[in-house]
Amino acid sequence: MISDYKKEIYQKLGISEEVYEYGEKVWNSLSSRWAQIDELSEYNQLKVIGAMQKNQVSEACLLGTTGYGYNDLGRETLEKVYADVFHTQDALVRPQITCGTHALALALMSNLRPGDELLSPVGKPYDTLEEVIGIRPSKGSLAEYGIHYTQVDLLPDGGFDYDGIRKAINPQTKLVTIQRSKGYQTRPTLSVQRIGELIRFIKEQKPDIICMVDNCYGEFTEREEPSDVGADLVVGSLIKNPGGGLAPIGGYLAGRKECIENAAYRLTSPGLGKEVGASLTALPAFYQGLFLAPSVTANALKAAIFAANLYEGLGFSVIPDGKEPRHDIIQAVTFGNPEGVIAFCQGIQQAAAVDGHVTPEPWDMPGYDSPVIMAAGAFVSGSSIELSADGPIKPPYSVYFQGGLTWQHGKFGIMKSMQKLVEKGIILKDFIKRNL
Repeated sequence: MISDYKKEIYQKLGISEEVYEYGEKVWNSLSSRWAQIDELSEYNQLKVIGAMQKNQVSEACLLGTTGYGYNDLGRETLEKVYADVFHTQDALVRPQITCGTHALALALMSNLRPGDELLSPVGKPYDTLEEVIGIRPSKGSLAEYGIHYTQVDLLPDGGFDYDGIRKAINPQTKLVTIQRSKGYQTRPTLSVQRIGELIRFIKEQKPDIICMVDNCYGEFTEREEPSDVGADLVVGSLIKNPGGGLAPIGGYLAGRKECIENAAYRLTSPGLGKEVGASLTALPAFYQGLFLAPSVTANALKAAIFAANLYEGLGFSVIPDGKEPRHDIIQAVTFGNPEGVIAFCQGIQQAAAVDGHVTPEPWDMPGYDSPVIMAAGAFVSGSSIELSADGPIKPPYSVYFQGGLTWQHGKFGIMKSMQKLVEKGIILKDFIKRNL
């Protein structure tokens, strides 16, 4: 029988019988969730195809340019496709944008001026943005240019502090940054609906405020994007969801034409803007990655839901929980000790097709305020739409899992993480057997 062959190959790859049986029990209980995700993926797939057909993507769009990159048909068409996918006036999609943090820094630095104020109404931003803003001093930060920063924390229940936000908005408040995903926090990810409610409230207080959404990890996890509910700018990385695992580098900004023009002039040079920036050989991967992104994101969602249900059943705290709707691909699991975080990441690494023989250890990464462990055996270095996990070695000792180009790989990775925790004695075999 097929199930016998499947069990045999899992065991050859280091999965014990009790871990395999427990994983299969959890996976098979989620068939109705898989059907919902497949329906979402189908919708988003057709949305992408529609945008490509509308803009007449052709073989000529895949050729690329060198040098200055003038009259780059593929680059210009791709940006029109992104604008249509996100229902915005314009977009900037470039290999010159090195990562998500760079894309966010570009959006902020190009649309803020000395004396302006930046407001985060959803609490502390992701760690690497702290130096961009100047919360932690760094060369070239917004603070060095006289741009001020204010933050309003979420309420204890994860709700928006509307009174605090109203009081924080003042004549100097120029741009609001809304981080959709949780970062290294244990708060809920923001749904597109909640983001829309927050943007409407902010615009009621001051209509000309630019509302920017850090969309990293959230693309194609819902039918709508934040730009559909009032965001002036949505920003993300191509080595996350929209690159579909194929984009080798790059980032995107989609939004109001003026905001995109500002970003283009900051990325290249005043007077040049979007007219330059050779695409080199990146365009085939950018186009095909976007084409695959809805199905790849669906696979990552399945892996995250599997992880939530598996670890919740083992008694660990998980965010989101196993039944909640999903608004990004990240799954947080809290172990309460560094050994759990390290073992989980080492198990994920052992499941990788690339660098599966490597053992990750915590280290002092640039941009973070504590040692961080990262499991990332990827075809594209640092690609977190691929099977990956990471976490800071500090209380509450939570790990953040994401990715999986195929659900089969994501499923194997989670079972491998569980196997490592069993081997370390953090999960007891007898406990697993009692839950079979």
